Amino acid sequence: MAFPLEHLAQGGKLEKSKLLPRDVYPQWAKIQTQWADNDVYGHVNNAVHYGWFDTAINSWLIGNGLLRLSGGKLIGLVVETGCRYAEAVCYPEAVDLGFGVSHLGRTSVTYRVGIFRERSVSAAAEGHFTHVMVDRTSRRPVALPARWRRVLSAQMIEA
Repeated sequence: MAFPLEHLAQGGKLEKSKLLPRDVYPQWAKIQTQWADNDVYGHVNNAVHYGWFDTAINSWLIGNGLLRLSGGKLIGLVVETGCRYAEAVCYPEAVDLGFGVSHLGRTSVTYRVGIFRERSVSAAAEGHFTHVMVDRTSRRPVALPARWRRVLSAQMIEA
């Protein structure tokens, strides 16, 4: 089931926004939909997509030795998320999440995430996800350490 991605442009004309294609994303995660993901309308509920973003990005950060769940001094707090939907995803199917860094600030990082049905070059949905890095104890923003900046910089994508 496809959903129209039409937004009012200047002058009152409708124009279709394009989502980024599969080949721009440097990192990938596979997610298997679950029975409870579908809502009463028969597709994965929009709130589930945000959980996928969180899972894919934090798993990647942990796997690259950046985020330590217990004992790490630095943690990321989500300060903004958003998502646009183009096509329904339904249980049972697996989806591919492509992601990369679209903005690297002094204390924050914004990721761009595309949700793709298997073997599809067009995104079913596309979102963004911003972490502000803070001290675990004080919860005050902390500048990204050099190692974080180096690893994240290598994942930049054109937004």
